[in-house]
Amino acid sequence: MTSRLVVIPTRRAHSNHAEVARSIGVDIIAGRYAEGSRLPGDAELTAMFGVSRPVLRESVKTLVAKGLLTTKARVGTVVRERGAWNMFDADVLAWHLDAGIDRRFLNDLAEIRLAVEPRAAALAASRRSEADIAELNRSMERMRREASDSVGFADGDLALHLAVANASGNLFMRSIGNVIEAALRASFLLSAPVETQDRETVLLWHQRIVDAIAGGDAEAATAAMAEVIYNGLRRHEGTPASSGPAPAIPTAAEPGEPS
Repeated sequence: MTSRLVVIPTRRAHSNHAEVARSIGVDIIAGRYAEGSRLPGDAELTAMFGVSRPVLRESVKTLVAKGLLTTKARVGTVVRERGAWNMFDADVLAWHLDAGIDRRFLNDLAEIRLAVEPRAAALAASRRSEADIAELNRSMERMRREASDSVGFADGDLALHLAVANASGNLFMRSIGNVIEAALRASFLLSAPVETQDRETVLLWHQRIVDAIAGGDAEAATAAMAEVIYNGLRRHEGTPASSGPAPAIPTAAEPGEPS
C-alpha cells in the first residue's frame, strides 16, 4: 500500500545555523539523505547554503544533538538510523511536517497516544477540577460550532486533548502533549470527519470523554479516549468511524497493531 504524504508547512528558523539545520534535517527525514549515508563535504555544503564553516559546524552540532547525524573521524558526517532520532524534539517533529507525514508517522503517533492518553483520561477522572471541566466543555462547544474540516474544529479537538493531559495532574503527560501539539494538530486536520455520520460519531465519543471525566468514571474515560484515537486512525485509512465499543488497548505483553 502506498502511503499518502502530506506536507504541513511550519515556521522558518530565524538564524543562519538554525535554517541550515532545518534544511538538512528535512532532507534527512524526507529520505534525500538516506540512513547510513554520508553528507557532502564542508566545502560543498557551505557553497550550497552560502554560509561560513562555523555556521555549518553549528548546524551539524544541532543535528547531532537531535540524533539525526553522527560525526566519525576519517569517515565524515553520517545520517543515523531513524530509531536514533529524538522524536520528542520539537524541531524534529516540525521537520517531519515540513518533509511530509505519511501512514507510518500517523501510526507511530497513534501508538504513543494509545500508550499515554487513555491513562491520562483515567487520571483526569479522579483529579479534575471545576476549571478543568469548564475547559473541556469549552473545547466541546468549539468543536460543535465549527465546520468539521476547518482549522477551528481541529484546534478545538486539540484543546480538548491538551485539557485532558492537564487535568491528569501528571507533569510528564502534560509535557508530552505540549511537545507533540503540532503533530496532533496536523493529524486532526488530516482526519477531519467531513461526512455527517463521522462528525456525529466524533462528537459523541469526545463528549463521552468529557462526561466520564466530569463524572469521575476512570474506566469509561479510558475506553472513550481509546475509541477516539482508533476512530482517527480509521478516518486516516478511509474507513468509517465506529460508534460501538472501543477495542482493547494494547499492553506491553500484547502489543497489537491499531486497525
